Amino acid sequence: QLQLVQSGGGLVQPGGSLTLSCAASGDTLNTYMITWFRQAPGKEREGISCMSSSGGITNYADSVKGRFTISRDDIKNTVDLKMNSLTPEDTAVYYCAALESSYRRKLCQLLNTDMDFWGKGTLVTVSS
Repeated sequence: QLQLVQSGGGLVQPGGSLTLSCAASGDTLNTYMITWFRQAPGKEREGISCMSSSGGITNYADSVKGRFTISRDDIKNTVDLKMNSLTPEDTAVYYCAALESSYRRKLCQLLNTDMDFWGKGTLVTVSS
């Protein structure tokens, strides 16, 4: 059973950077599609970045494209989300989630919310 433990949230000033980390145990992340979601107050949860199990395909929501970068470390069995140029609109609870895709190596769909495993979420607050 895959378990996802998140870290790295907190308070950051506008224009600042933050890196979220999602550490896995119980299985290897390179057999899962990984998606980072976020849910802002009063809004629906949205997928903002995903990586295929092959690691070769990544997608980003328009709202974060060019500012956020997803990466995976197969030795540490972690997936990070590097966030730059943060604005107050990025304030949200961020979740990492995994969908088993050992046979769908190119799968990377931001709209797919039917994930197999979820982290507990971490709050990111962008404020001066």
